[in-house]
Amino acid sequence: MNPVDEAGERDTSDDEKRHPMPLRLLAEELSKEQKRGLRKREINSMRKNTARSASRRQSLISMLSIAVITFALWSCVINTAAQAAEAGKDVRTATNLPRILVLATGGTIAGQADPRASGAYKSGQITAEQLVQSVPGLDKLASLSAEQISSIGSQDMNDKVWFALARRIQQAVDKNEADGVVVTHGTDTLEETAFFLDNVLHGDKPVVIVGSMRPATAVSADGPGNLYEAVQVAADPRSRGRGVMAVLNDKIEGARSVTKTNTTSIETFNSPNGGPIGYVDTAGGIRFMAQVSGLKRMTYELPTNEQLPRVEIVYAHANMDAVPIEDAISHGAKGIVLAGVGDGNTSKQALDALEMAAKKGIIVVRSTRVRSGFVTRNVEVDDDKNGFVVSEDLSPQKARVLTQLLIASGVTAPAELQRAFTATW
Repeated sequence: MNPVDEAGERDTSDDEKRHPMPLRLLAEELSKEQKRGLRKREINSMRKNTARSASRRQSLISMLSIAVITFALWSCVINTAAQAAEAGKDVRTATNLPRILVLATGGTIAGQADPRASGAYKSGQITAEQLVQSVPGLDKLASLSAEQISSIGSQDMNDKVWFALARRIQQAVDKNEADGVVVTHGTDTLEETAFFLDNVLHGDKPVVIVGSMRPATAVSADGPGNLYEAVQVAADPRSRGRGVMAVLNDKIEGARSVTKTNTTSIETFNSPNGGPIGYVDTAGGIRFMAQVSGLKRMTYELPTNEQLPRVEIVYAHANMDAVPIEDAISHGAKGIVLAGVGDGNTSKQALDALEMAAKKGIIVVRSTRVRSGFVTRNVEVDDDKNGFVVSEDLSPQKARVLTQLLIASGVTAPAELQRAFTATW
C-alpha cells in the first residue's frame, strides 16, 4: 500500500503517473467496453439469428413458391390433357360418324332464281359443296364428302350421267369409301334414275335420291329440309338392304313404286300401289313400315358400249293409228313400251302394228297411262298369242328402263322377260 502524506492524501504510484485516468475509472471504462462488446456480440448474434431466420423464411417462401408453381404447372398439364382428351373425344366422335358421299347432278334443288318471270329459275346452278354447306346440322349427322357428277335439269338426264352415277356409287361401295350415298337430282326424271340405279347397283349400302320442288333461292325452299332428311336416312343402319330410296317431303319411297304426281306441289312424290316404305319425323326420327325382306334383288351389269338399247314409249289415245309404232320401228327401236289406256290397251290398228313389231323381234311391253293399278296378262289382250310382255304395275317410264337393261343383258324371249318383270316385286 502507498504511504499517505501529511494531508492525508495517497501517494501517486508509477502506474498512476503513467496513466493519468484513475484505475477506478479505467475499470469502469473497461466494464463499459466489455458491456459494449457484449452488446455488439449480442447484436451481431441477433443479426445473425435474424439473418438466419430471414434466410429460413426466404427458403420457406421459395419452397412454397416452387410448390405453388409446380402445382399450377401440373394443373395446367392436367387441364391441357383433359382438354386434349375432350378434343380427342370430339374428334373420335366426328370420326365415328357415318361417312356419306353426296353426288350432285343439278336439278331444281340446285336452282337459282331467274328474272324472266315470277317463280322462274335455272336448274343446276349451285354446286354439291354449296348444297352441303347450306344445310345447318348436316355435319352432326355424318362425315360428308361431295362431288359434282353433272349440272343439268333432270329433263336432260341421259345414259352418260346414269352410267357415271352408277360407276361412282359402285366404286364407293366396293372400296368402302362411304357408308351411304345421297344423289341430288331434278324431280322430272328422279323416279327413272332411282329405278335404274336400283337395278344395276350391287351391295346393301343405302343409296338415297333426293330433290326439291322449289329452287334454293325460293322463300320457302324445300331442298334443305329434304337434303337433311336424305342424309339422315342414308346414315341410318336400318336403311341397309332396302335398295335405292327416294326421300322428299318427310317420306321414304321405294325406287320401284315412287312417281311424281303433281307438277308443282311439294306433296308430289307418292307410291300409288305400295305406299311409302317409311317416314322421317323431326320429333320421332325415322320410321320404316316393314323390316328388310332379306330377298336378294336381281341386278344387271352395265353394257360395255356405254349406252342402253333404244326403247320407245308410245302413248295411247283416242283415234290412235299405227304411225307412232311404225315411226319407232323405222328409227331402230329394239323395244316398244305401250302407255296404254285402262289395262294397257289401245286401238285395233295400234295393236296390229305392235303384233307385227313383236314378230320382227322387237320387244313389246304393255303398260298403262293410268296412275295406279296393275296390267294383267291375257285379260283384254291375248299376250301369249301376240308375244307381248306386261309391266305389272311398273309405269311406262320404268318399264322402259327395265326393258333396256334386259335387252342389254341378252334377255329377249317373252317368257324370260315376263319372269324378270314379275321378279321386281
